[in-house]
Amino acid sequence: MTDSSFDATNPPSRELLNDCVHCGFCLPTCPTYQLWGEEMDSPRGRIYLMDLAERGEIELEGAFTEHIDACLGCMACVTSCPSGVQYDRLLEATRPQVERNVPRARSDRWFRNGIFALFPYRRRLRAAALGGALYQKLRLPALAARILPPRLRAAQALMPQVRLRSAFASLPRRVRPAGAPRKRVALLSGCVQDVFFHEVNTATQRVLAAEGCEVLTPREQGCCGALGLHAGREPHARERAKQTIATFEKLPVDNIVVNVAGCGSSLKEYGHLLADDPQWRERATAFSEKVRDVTELLAELEPRAERHRIDAKVAYHDACHLGHAQGIREQPRSVLRTIPGVDLVDLPEAELCCGSAGIYNMTNPEPAEELGERKARNVRAVSPELLVTANPGCLLQLRRFLDDVPMLHPVQLLDASIQGRRPTEAPMTE
Repeated sequence: MTDSSFDATNPPSRELLNDCVHCGFCLPTCPTYQLWGEEMDSPRGRIYLMDLAERGEIELEGAFTEHIDACLGCMACVTSCPSGVQYDRLLEATRPQVERNVPRARSDRWFRNGIFALFPYRRRLRAAALGGALYQKLRLPALAARILPPRLRAAQALMPQVRLRSAFASLPRRVRPAGAPRKRVALLSGCVQDVFFHEVNTATQRVLAAEGCEVLTPREQGCCGALGLHAGREPHARERAKQTIATFEKLPVDNIVVNVAGCGSSLKEYGHLLADDPQWRERATAFSEKVRDVTELLAELEPRAERHRIDAKVAYHDACHLGHAQGIREQPRSVLRTIPGVDLVDLPEAELCCGSAGIYNMTNPEPAEELGERKARNVRAVSPELLVTANPGCLLQLRRFLDDVPMLHPVQLLDASIQGRRPTEAPMTE
């Protein structure tokens, strides 16, 4: 074979492929290499496969797709690479090639299509929440765990405890700041986040307002495209990105705030995602420049609201798309350290993914379960009273294996401190 196995639409760059010198520094931080010790399930192994495919020396079907699908896309290798290899760019170029050119088995195709028919749509998620509440009330999860196939068993095990009042609640479109305004920001409310973790959004609004930010939350916003981008569904990601840009660019705000690590990493990539679209690339770049993770923005602001003491040993789990993809590690920690009494501790093997990785824990349930159990052991090793992490996928994954450790988003812990209540208590009404 002489022609590339990739099609002509944005294949992995030969220049980026050549950057990898196969040194092996990525191996200790790669979850799948740690699980299996297989070279082709390491970053440098996958880059070698991409190199072969670019040269036309291997087909995309078969082993190539199996090893690419097995990658969590956690980007720990990007952090650990001394040569600056942009594995994130290579993976983002490769997965759409697989989605376009490799026919999947019918059951796999239906399962993946089912995920994308549900999760990016808030109304459908709310309808699913109704069914989920009945499902849990009838105590069906225990029965289902014994009879469902692995993928469906994993999906039902990740189901959060459904709170219908929160799932159907609406966020106020505008929250005024306490005291003199310092910034005006817009909040991305998210899909899964707003239906199943609505309390994180309300805490975000309260904390930002307490710190002097006027918060605008447009009702017409939809899915940002993060799940599609990470899964290689490029048309889905591009269309959702354009809709998100069109919604938020109309607002006269200083920043666009996001409290979901996976969404935030995608929002910051819009300029790259739409770089070949002359009508959108400048708008996308301007949009991405305004995006801030909520802890990133709070770390930039001098604390204004009084913090009340919370005496607790708190473990912080770095969500991969916050720590590795966005390089935001110190900011969440510095924000949490503003709370008097908090004893903040890091986890062993902090760089290893928990196994959530977008839709990975549903499409690849066995390795995701191994990684979830490994992360749970590392959490228990530090004996925390609370665990905090900035991604709903991580919270769902870890709750499956750590039902004895209370878990919160960092902004919820800060909200409790500002309000002067214990973190597990319901927030005071405004």
